Amino acid sequence: MKRQSFQSPDAGRTGLSILLALVTILLVACGDPPWNNPHPPAADDLLTYQSVMTPAPPKHLDPAISYASDEALFIMQIYEPPMAYHFLKRPYELLPGSLAAFPEVTYLDEQGTEIAEDDGDPAYTRYTLRLRDDLHYQPHPAFAKDASGAPLYLFDSAAAGAAYRRIPDFPQTGDRPVQANDFVYSVKRLADPLNGSPMLGFMSQYIVGMREFSETLAQVPRSGWLNLDDYPMKGLSVMDEHTLTITIMGRYPQFVYWLAMHFFAPVAPEVDRFYHNPGFEERNLTLDWWPVGSGPYMMVKNDPNSEIVLERNPNYREEFFPTEGAPGDLEAGFLEDAGKPVPFVDRAVFRLEKEVLPLWTKFLQGYYDRSGEVHGNTNGVFDQAFVVGPDGVEVSEELSEHQIVMSPDVKPGIYYYGFNMRDPVVGGYSEDKRKLRQALQIAFNTEEYLNIFRKGNGIAAHNLIPPGIPGHLKGEEGMNSYVYDWVDGEPRRKPIEYAKQLLEEAGYPNGRDARTGEPLKIFIDVQSQAIGNTSMNWIDRQFSQIGVQVEFRPADWNRTREKLLTGNTQIFSHGWLADYPDPENFLFLLYGPESPLECQCDGSNNSNFMHPEYDELFRRVRVLPPGPERDELVARMVEIYRREAVWLYAFYPKDIYLNNSWVHNTKRHGISKATLKYIRIDDRQRQQMRQKWNQPVTWPLYAGVFLIGALVLPGVNAYRRRQNATARQGGK
Repeated sequence: MKRQSFQSPDAGRTGLSILLALVTILLVACGDPPWNNPHPPAADDLLTYQSVMTPAPPKHLDPAISYASDEALFIMQIYEPPMAYHFLKRPYELLPGSLAAFPEVTYLDEQGTEIAEDDGDPAYTRYTLRLRDDLHYQPHPAFAKDASGAPLYLFDSAAAGAAYRRIPDFPQTGDRPVQANDFVYSVKRLADPLNGSPMLGFMSQYIVGMREFSETLAQVPRSGWLNLDDYPMKGLSVMDEHTLTITIMGRYPQFVYWLAMHFFAPVAPEVDRFYHNPGFEERNLTLDWWPVGSGPYMMVKNDPNSEIVLERNPNYREEFFPTEGAPGDLEAGFLEDAGKPVPFVDRAVFRLEKEVLPLWTKFLQGYYDRSGEVHGNTNGVFDQAFVVGPDGVEVSEELSEHQIVMSPDVKPGIYYYGFNMRDPVVGGYSEDKRKLRQALQIAFNTEEYLNIFRKGNGIAAHNLIPPGIPGHLKGEEGMNSYVYDWVDGEPRRKPIEYAKQLLEEAGYPNGRDARTGEPLKIFIDVQSQAIGNTSMNWIDRQFSQIGVQVEFRPADWNRTREKLLTGNTQIFSHGWLADYPDPENFLFLLYGPESPLECQCDGSNNSNFMHPEYDELFRRVRVLPPGPERDELVARMVEIYRREAVWLYAFYPKDIYLNNSWVHNTKRHGISKATLKYIRIDDRQRQQMRQKWNQPVTWPLYAGVFLIGALVLPGVNAYRRRQNATARQGGK
């Protein structure tokens, strides 16, 4: 019998396996999605908005406690206060939020009898709030009930509820409509001293009975949950399920703006009771960690070391994108979605990114939709992102090729270096003191400072009221004529020679005291880490032009704050961002009773400015409704601020944010953070651009295939020849 030749299958299979593995790698390289996507694949098809958290995640999410803008970014997506703001219109326009209409305002005398608006000064003002009838809380275990209608998740001991570590751990949820008493309950939570709300001190000056309510609660023994419904507050009343009243002392038209803040958003008593279960606080099962509201989104994950995730509230009311906006919005494309239902995205993921460069790289790869949403603006990568041309700041060529869109944002705020008006050198109200301060103002070239140290991201302030707020004027009318001249249609800083003249008239010729011959030295308080900063050298050079010497006094913030409270400063830095879009919110920065030395408190008038006419005008402005009379008084106050030269310099902060081309409705709102519901994502374009920008470099793999093939195949062939030869010899 002829023996059949035998070939070992392993060698052939080994070579084939290697080649197949390499081919598989190449096929994967051409597949979808890109290899470098840093986000885990979604388990569903929900449209997701990708953003970032700040390096310091939010500390408070309880609407009664939080008072930080980065925390408001989350809170205002979850809660819906009584009032809201128009997304597009400028100046900022107030709208009903969870209310069916604007509050009804009634004026009362000392006996509580209704009086006419113009019938003298009212003792009280009553606001009647009528709710929409389609408000509904998000699904939450606090509303879950058993068969008898009792709360399902109330425990007698920490051990009984120990199985639940996070809100998603609870298998059952419930919900209910929002009721008027929920708004009353939320105001009572502001007054509860146990919560430590930052609003208690201020609001107790207005809401009737709030101070007394807080004092009463301070005397109540605490053991677990305290039902605030058991304790009435004189200024709060529930008329029916959809109507409540809030009564404040005197007249304060700006109170309606406070109703647009999350402090007045509804909190259900059941939620407060739920979070007071034994052992819940130790596991961060609190309202401060897991907020519960009736807004467009709800929190489904809170891991501050990783990510915070919001998802669409299935119970959110019907709402539509605005059908009108500010001038230019139509041309800018901000009305393309007019009349469409919102929110547009199903989920928003905010991931922790501690470093700027990794965040920037992921943004350029398309894995974050916008730059600077919470993490900060683009100053850290300014040179990579922008070029400064004759027409201002423009995106760089790389960003332009990516079709990335720029969103400048002039914030409704002001940063400034202020004079201490009680200082014996730079303070005071005589003509020579005014001229001294005006000379220093002219010498400090704010425009140059902003161009060098803020990349042009700021606007020199001629007014303590920023753009977008009534009382801010543009053009020659809005110019500070004590520091600038109007030349060729724009303000131009007065020459340094004029500053020297003012300094001489103030008693300091060539920067020396005319009486003693000693050089004039000014002292500027700065943060400790700023010492050695190039801006310090620049400031020194500015004042040396008029012969004035500068000494910087470093201190940490706690020490600086102590010096402000005691008036132990000469020149200091500070800033203010608007709580609400009314000139009163900035004019009060110079109101005499707000001086820390006057109120013996943490007042906002750190300049200790005391001016009888200004204070009287402020008291009138505070109670006047918007109108020509009020505008005239505001203009007079601004003129006093300019003439007295209260601050060394000031500017309106300006940031530049970037948006990938698939993100729509990116207009920024300087007051409200409740704008996530308006963001629209073109996910198809996003996937296409990600694929385009993240193509793997595959030629090394192809080269590797050929190289390995060139090395492996000769060996395989030689091995097969040996096996064949051995088989033939055995056959013979």
